[in-house]
Amino acid sequence: MSNDNSSANNGQNPAAKLWGGRFSEATDAFVERFTASVMFDQRMALEDIQGSLAHAQMLSEVGVLTADEFKQIEGGLKDIAEEIKAGEFPWSVALEDVHMNIEARLTDRIGATGKKLHTGRSRNDQVATDIRLWLRNRIDQIASELTRLQTGLVDLAEKEADTIMPGFTHLQSAQPVTFGHHLLAWNEMLTRDYERLMDCRKRVNRSPLGAAALAGTSYPINRARTAELLGFDAPTENSLDSVSDRDFAIEFCAFSALLLTHLSRASEELVLWTSSQFDFIDLPDRFCTGSSIMPQKKNPDVPELVRGKTGRVNGHLIALLTLMKSQPLAYNKDNQEDKEPLFDAADTALDCLRAFADMAPALKPKKENMLAAAAKGFSTATDLADYLVRKGVAFRDAHEIVGQSVAFAIEKDCDLADLSLEELQKFSDVIGEDVFDVLTLEGSVAARDHIGGTAPNQVRAACERARKLIASR
Repeated sequence: MSNDNSSANNGQNPAAKLWGGRFSEATDAFVERFTASVMFDQRMALEDIQGSLAHAQMLSEVGVLTADEFKQIEGGLKDIAEEIKAGEFPWSVALEDVHMNIEARLTDRIGATGKKLHTGRSRNDQVATDIRLWLRNRIDQIASELTRLQTGLVDLAEKEADTIMPGFTHLQSAQPVTFGHHLLAWNEMLTRDYERLMDCRKRVNRSPLGAAALAGTSYPINRARTAELLGFDAPTENSLDSVSDRDFAIEFCAFSALLLTHLSRASEELVLWTSSQFDFIDLPDRFCTGSSIMPQKKNPDVPELVRGKTGRVNGHLIALLTLMKSQPLAYNKDNQEDKEPLFDAADTALDCLRAFADMAPALKPKKENMLAAAAKGFSTATDLADYLVRKGVAFRDAHEIVGQSVAFAIEKDCDLADLSLEELQKFSDVIGEDVFDVLTLEGSVAARDHIGGTAPNQVRAACERARKLIASR
């Protein structure tokens, strides 16, 4: 099928491209649009200018640019940055990408000196540098939101250290726990996420600038200096790998996928807990929406949407892994496809964290409902088994005795704690009056009095440790 625009080219001179010297005809108009990335990579514009300023300063320090040339370039780039911030920059698809747009604009503003900026570098190492600068900034923002969320969770956990709720396995009542203990389980997941994020940042924070197209450059550049100016820990070691590596982007998306998986698990619990069937939690109205037809509805849209966005981020991880799996060294045009998945993964992770960090401290447990639910399902059966073991009964025998006791309580339609001593003693004569101390919900949670346990004093101690860890960042 023909395209009326495919051969028009608007009379474009191929030499008008900054790379057009060896071409005899202009780029096809459709191909120009198809290969352009400026529509999405312009969001790295300020990082591109940051990298260019460092590169120009280094070139002046090693004598490739004069002091006056550097001053002109510096002033021009800073003016362009202001244009971009003000939304006044004239982006052009014909100039392909953020790098060429800014370089062309610099030459428009300061003349031929602007053409010297690209000395000793390539768009290959330039884009690799820009992505790392951009991602490093986003990592720092995400780390800040993670810290804010964890602080809110720990504060709420400490407040609810005594609030009893059912703990589940297979979504069946298992043993009583405290709401504070449950919130600290979420916090543990996020602590691992934070550690992964900081580990990822170490590998992001290496400077590929100076690797040029793939082999380095013959100019007397100082890569350690540009790395220092840009706040990188060090230059990358190999020029081929420097321009083609996107491991750091994949690693960040893997972090994001795990983070969203954890937020999705918490979201699923919030969706369950706010339902009328559970009714454990009150979610403030500002995090919910209503129904267009059912006036009674209060839908937990924020946790539902976070849960839904998890699939989106998982998709970005697979997209980047697939993008890189067959690329020969060094740079290939395929890598233009790295930015949109990376950008969206970072945006999604940050937005979901912001939503949770606002929402989590505002959760209000319905304590009476939680306590009543914990009393159902024979959640203290394990405590009875432990009681028998302490009385000298072998665990497997104790397990059988408790199973028989539960079956009897089911027949009577009551809980274990509601059985009389005489009824319990039908199953074991070692059971005494003190058995009721362990059959209460309060006694059950208090008995888990060790590090990592659900006992209220252990929850408070865990909150203190978590708070110190957060403060050490």
